[in-house]
Amino acid sequence: MCQYVRMAAQRQYFKEWRKHRGLTQEQLAERIGIARSYLTKIERGDRRYDQPFLEAAADALRCSPADLIMRDPSDPEGIWSIWDGLSPIERVRVVAVIKAMKGSGTDG
Repeated sequence: MCQYVRMAAQRQYFKEWRKHRGLTQEQLAERIGIARSYLTKIERGDRRYDQPFLEAAADALRCSPADLIMRDPSDPEGIWSIWDGLSPIERVRVVAVIKAMKGSGTDG
């Protein structure tokens, strides 16, 4: 038996991820193996999604299931948007800075 997640209580970013990847509803629905009308209802929050849908959508959108319910890829000021724009060397430097800030004992 599948467990369903109530959409009214939780924001989700299916539509934003789909647009971020340059896909139409028809293309994403085909990749997931569902009807476009079903995807439309899920994106609008009119229909609940289940774990298998969440995992299939994440696979099709090349992100994690958690990204779909926690991370808006269209937010240019979001920390993950900034992180995604960094080179591997810059990421190492950012992590070092954050660790230094955390270890400094200052409460900003």
